[in-house]
Amino acid sequence: MSFPDLPMRRLSLTAAAIMAMTVVGTAAAQSMVVRSTGPSASKYPTGAKLKSADKLTLVSGDKVVLMQAGKTRTLSGPGTFGASGTIQASQSMSGTVTRMLAKGPTLRSRGGFSRGPGDAAPVESRAPNLWLLDYREGGTFCVADPATLMLWRPNMEGDTALEIESAGKKTTVAIVDGANFRKWPTDTLPVQYGIDYRLSGGGLSAPVKVRFTPLENAPDTIEGSVDMLMAKGCAPQLNRLVDAMSEAEAG
Repeated sequence: MSFPDLPMRRLSLTAAAIMAMTVVGTAAAQSMVVRSTGPSASKYPTGAKLKSADKLTLVSGDKVVLMQAGKTRTLSGPGTFGASGTIQASQSMSGTVTRMLAKGPTLRSRGGFSRGPGDAAPVESRAPNLWLLDYREGGTFCVADPATLMLWRPNMEGDTALEIESAGKKTTVAIVDGANFRKWPTDTLPVQYGIDYRLSGGGLSAPVKVRFTPLENAPDTIEGSVDMLMAKGCAPQLNRLVDAMSEAEAG
Protein backbone atom coordinates (compact mmCIF):
# COMPACT_ATOMS: atom_id res chain seq x y z
CA MET A 1 0.00 0.00 0.00
CA SER A 2 1.43 3.39 -0.96
CA PHE A 3 0.98 6.80 0.58
CA PRO A 4 2.00 9.26 -2.13
CA ASP A 5 0.81 12.26 -0.12
CA LEU A 6 2.79 11.40 3.05
CA PRO A 7 5.82 13.63 2.33
CA MET A 8 3.50 16.55 1.60
CA ARG A 9 1.55 15.92 4.80
CA ARG A 10 4.81 15.84 6.78
CA LEU A 11 5.89 19.06 5.13
CA SER A 12 2.56 20.71 6.00
CA LEU A 13 2.83 19.58 9.62
CA THR A 14 6.38 20.88 9.83
CA ALA A 15 5.37 24.21 8.35
CA ALA A 16 2.46 24.46 10.80
CA ALA A 17 4.77 23.72 13.72
CA ILE A 18 7.25 26.37 12.59
CA MET A 19 4.44 28.89 12.21
CA ALA A 20 3.12 28.09 15.69
CA MET A 21 6.58 28.54 17.18
CA THR A 22 6.93 31.85 15.35
CA VAL A 23 3.61 33.10 16.69
CA VAL A 24 4.53 32.06 20.24
CA GLY A 25 7.93 33.72 19.90
CA THR A 26 6.33 36.92 18.66
CA ALA A 27 3.88 36.99 21.55
CA ALA A 28 6.64 36.35 24.05
CA ALA A 29 8.71 39.17 22.56
CA GLN A 30 5.98 41.74 23.17
CA SER A 31 6.95 44.42 25.67
CA MET A 32 4.85 46.60 27.95
CA VAL A 33 5.67 50.04 29.30
CA VAL A 34 5.56 49.85 33.10
CA ARG A 35 7.05 53.29 33.81
CA SER A 36 7.52 56.35 31.65
CA THR A 37 8.93 59.72 32.69
CA GLY A 38 10.34 62.71 30.87
CA PRO A 39 9.30 64.86 27.89
CA SER A 40 8.15 61.85 25.82
CA ALA A 41 6.07 60.20 28.54
CA SER A 42 2.82 60.91 26.68
CA LYS A 43 4.14 59.08 23.60
CA TYR A 44 4.92 55.94 25.61
CA PRO A 45 2.36 55.89 28.46
CA THR A 46 2.38 53.31 31.23
CA GLY A 47 0.48 50.24 30.08
CA ALA A 48 1.26 50.63 26.38
CA LYS A 49 1.93 47.33 24.57
CA LEU A 50 4.76 47.33 22.03
CA LYS A 51 5.48 44.89 19.23
CA SER A 52 8.98 43.53 18.79
CA ALA A 53 9.50 45.64 15.65
CA ASP A 54 8.48 48.91 17.32
CA LYS A 55 11.05 51.64 17.97
CA LEU A 56 11.15 54.16 20.79
CA THR A 57 12.71 57.55 20.12
CA LEU A 58 13.68 59.22 23.38
CA VAL A 59 15.06 62.67 24.08
CA SER A 60 17.23 63.89 26.92
CA GLY A 61 15.48 63.40 30.26
CA ASP A 62 13.36 60.49 29.09
CA LYS A 63 13.37 57.18 30.96
CA VAL A 64 11.17 54.27 29.97
CA VAL A 65 11.03 50.93 31.79
CA LEU A 66 9.81 48.02 29.66
CA MET A 67 8.70 44.63 30.90
CA GLN A 68 9.27 41.62 28.70
CA ALA A 69 8.82 37.99 29.72
CA GLY A 70 8.66 38.97 33.39
CA LYS A 71 11.89 41.00 33.34
CA THR A 72 12.53 44.72 33.05
CA ARG A 73 14.68 46.76 30.69
CA THR A 74 15.38 50.43 31.29
CA LEU A 75 15.85 52.84 28.37
CA SER A 76 17.25 56.33 28.89
CA GLY A 77 17.28 59.13 26.30
CA PRO A 78 18.48 60.48 24.06
CA GLY A 79 18.46 57.71 21.48
CA THR A 80 16.34 55.31 19.45
CA PHE A 81 15.76 51.84 20.87
CA GLY A 82 14.05 48.64 19.77
CA ALA A 83 11.09 47.55 21.86
CA SER A 84 12.59 44.10 22.34
CA GLY A 85 16.11 43.26 23.33
CA THR A 86 18.26 40.78 25.18
CA ILE A 87 17.58 40.85 28.91
CA GLN A 88 20.05 39.18 31.21
CA ALA A 89 18.34 37.21 33.95
CA SER A 90 19.32 38.20 37.46
CA GLN A 91 19.87 35.55 40.10
CA SER A 92 18.15 37.77 42.65
CA MET A 93 15.14 38.47 40.43
CA SER A 94 13.23 35.32 41.31
CA GLY A 95 13.59 35.72 45.07
CA THR A 96 12.80 39.44 45.02
CA VAL A 97 9.64 39.03 42.96
CA THR A 98 8.51 35.99 44.96
CA ARG A 99 8.68 38.00 48.18
CA MET A 100 6.88 40.92 46.55
CA LEU A 101 3.97 38.83 45.28
CA ALA A 102 3.60 36.50 48.28
CA LYS A 103 0.02 36.65 49.56
CA GLY A 104 0.98 35.69 53.10
CA PRO A 105 4.09 37.73 53.95
CA THR A 106 6.17 36.59 56.90
CA LEU A 107 6.59 39.64 59.07
CA ARG A 108 9.42 39.84 61.53
CA SER A 109 9.74 42.11 64.50
CA ARG A 110 13.41 42.76 65.08
CA GLY A 111 12.97 43.89 68.63
CA GLY A 112 15.13 40.99 69.78
CA PHE A 113 18.21 41.92 67.84
CA SER A 114 21.15 43.35 69.75
CA ARG A 115 22.92 46.59 68.95
CA GLY A 116 25.58 48.54 70.73
CA PRO A 117 25.35 52.09 72.06
CA GLY A 118 24.81 54.52 69.22
CA ASP A 119 23.95 51.80 66.70
CA ALA A 120 20.83 52.65 64.75
CA ALA A 121 18.22 50.09 63.76
CA PRO A 122 18.28 49.12 60.08
CA VAL A 123 16.39 51.30 57.61
CA GLU A 124 14.72 49.70 54.61
CA SER A 125 13.92 51.85 51.60
CA ARG A 126 10.93 49.85 50.41
CA ALA A 127 8.31 47.54 51.89
CA PRO A 128 9.28 43.96 50.95
CA ASN A 129 5.77 42.90 49.96
CA LEU A 130 3.04 44.45 47.79
CA TRP A 131 0.31 43.98 50.40
CA LEU A 132 2.05 45.94 53.18
CA LEU A 133 0.77 49.51 53.38
CA ASP A 134 3.77 51.85 53.40
CA TYR A 135 1.99 54.76 55.06
CA ARG A 136 4.38 57.29 53.50
CA GLU A 137 2.75 56.61 50.12
CA GLY A 138 -0.53 58.34 49.36
CA GLY A 139 -2.98 57.31 46.66
CA THR A 140 -5.01 54.20 45.88
CA PHE A 141 -3.99 50.98 47.58
CA CYS A 142 -5.13 47.52 46.46
CA VAL A 143 -6.18 45.45 49.49
CA ALA A 144 -5.81 41.68 49.15
CA ASP A 145 -7.30 40.90 52.58
CA PRO A 146 -8.70 43.67 54.83
CA ALA A 147 -8.51 41.39 57.88
CA THR A 148 -4.72 41.07 57.60
CA LEU A 149 -3.80 44.53 56.30
CA MET A 150 -0.52 45.69 57.87
CA LEU A 151 0.97 49.18 58.20
CA TRP A 152 4.70 49.43 57.46
CA ARG A 153 7.41 51.97 58.20
CA PRO A 154 10.97 52.00 56.77
CA ASN A 155 12.79 52.02 60.09
CA MET A 156 12.47 50.39 63.49
CA GLU A 157 14.03 53.08 65.64
CA GLY A 158 11.95 54.38 68.54
CA ASP A 159 8.29 54.29 69.46
CA THR A 160 5.94 56.25 67.25
CA ALA A 161 2.23 57.02 67.01
CA LEU A 162 0.34 57.15 63.72
CA GLU A 163 -3.02 58.93 63.65
CA ILE A 164 -5.67 57.71 61.20
CA GLU A 165 -8.83 59.70 60.51
CA SER A 166 -11.78 59.03 58.22
CA ALA A 167 -15.44 60.09 58.06
CA GLY A 168 -15.23 61.89 61.40
CA LYS A 169 -13.63 58.97 63.23
CA LYS A 170 -10.06 58.98 64.51
CA THR A 171 -7.76 56.41 66.04
CA THR A 172 -4.09 56.14 66.99
CA VAL A 173 -1.80 53.23 66.15
CA ALA A 174 1.38 52.72 68.18
CA ILE A 175 4.45 51.17 66.56
CA VAL A 176 7.08 50.21 69.11
CA ASP A 177 10.85 50.36 68.98
CA GLY A 178 12.31 47.39 67.11
CA ALA A 179 9.30 46.84 64.86
CA ASN A 180 8.48 48.34 61.48
CA PHE A 181 4.94 47.03 61.07
CA ARG A 182 1.60 47.08 62.86
CA LYS A 183 -1.83 45.69 62.00
CA TRP A 184 -4.41 48.12 60.61
CA PRO A 185 -6.90 48.98 63.42
CA THR A 186 -9.87 47.12 61.93
CA ASP A 187 -11.68 47.04 65.27
CA THR A 188 -11.87 50.83 65.63
CA LEU A 189 -11.57 51.95 62.01
CA PRO A 190 -12.52 49.14 59.59
CA VAL A 191 -11.25 49.14 56.02
CA GLN A 192 -13.87 50.65 53.72
CA TYR A 193 -13.58 51.14 49.98
CA GLY A 194 -13.99 54.40 48.12
CA ILE A 195 -13.38 56.76 51.04
CA ASP A 196 -10.28 58.71 52.07
CA TYR A 197 -8.17 57.97 55.15
CA ARG A 198 -5.94 60.75 56.45
CA LEU A 199 -2.71 59.55 58.06
CA SER A 200 -0.50 61.87 60.13
CA GLY A 201 2.25 61.66 62.73
CA GLY A 202 4.29 58.46 62.74
CA GLY A 203 7.33 60.30 61.41
CA LEU A 204 5.49 61.79 58.41
CA SER A 205 6.55 65.28 57.40
CA ALA A 206 3.02 65.99 56.14
CA PRO A 207 -0.33 64.16 56.26
CA VAL A 208 -0.95 61.46 53.65
CA LYS A 209 -4.28 60.43 52.12
CA VAL A 210 -4.96 56.81 51.23
CA ARG A 211 -7.99 55.27 49.49
CA PHE A 212 -8.55 51.52 49.40
CA THR A 213 -9.84 49.42 46.52
CA PRO A 214 -10.68 45.70 46.73
CA LEU A 215 -8.65 42.98 45.10
CA GLU A 216 -10.67 39.81 44.67
CA ASN A 217 -7.89 37.53 43.42
CA ALA A 218 -4.21 38.45 43.63
CA PRO A 219 -2.39 37.25 40.48
CA ASP A 220 0.49 34.81 40.85
CA THR A 221 2.52 36.15 37.92
CA ILE A 222 4.44 39.38 37.41
CA GLU A 223 2.55 40.19 34.21
CA GLY A 224 -0.82 39.59 35.88
CA SER A 225 0.16 41.69 38.87
CA VAL A 226 1.30 44.60 36.71
CA ASP A 227 -1.90 44.48 34.64
CA MET A 228 -4.05 44.33 37.77
CA LEU A 229 -2.27 47.19 39.55
CA MET A 230 -2.55 49.35 36.44
CA ALA A 231 -6.24 48.57 35.98
CA LYS A 232 -7.01 49.36 39.63
CA GLY A 233 -4.90 52.53 39.65
CA CYS A 234 -2.72 51.30 42.54
CA ALA A 235 0.32 53.34 41.54
CA PRO A 236 2.33 53.05 44.79
CA GLN A 237 2.29 49.24 44.62
CA LEU A 238 3.04 49.24 40.90
CA ASN A 239 6.03 51.52 41.46
CA ARG A 240 7.22 49.29 44.30
CA LEU A 241 7.10 46.20 42.10
CA VAL A 242 8.82 47.92 39.16
CA ASP A 243 11.54 49.31 41.46
CA ALA A 244 12.19 45.86 42.90
CA MET A 245 12.40 44.30 39.42
CA SER A 246 14.70 47.04 38.12
CA GLU A 247 17.04 46.79 41.11
CA ALA A 248 17.19 43.01 40.77
CA GLU A 249 17.92 43.42 37.07
CA ALA A 250 20.76 45.86 37.79
CA GLY A 251 22.16 43.56 40.46
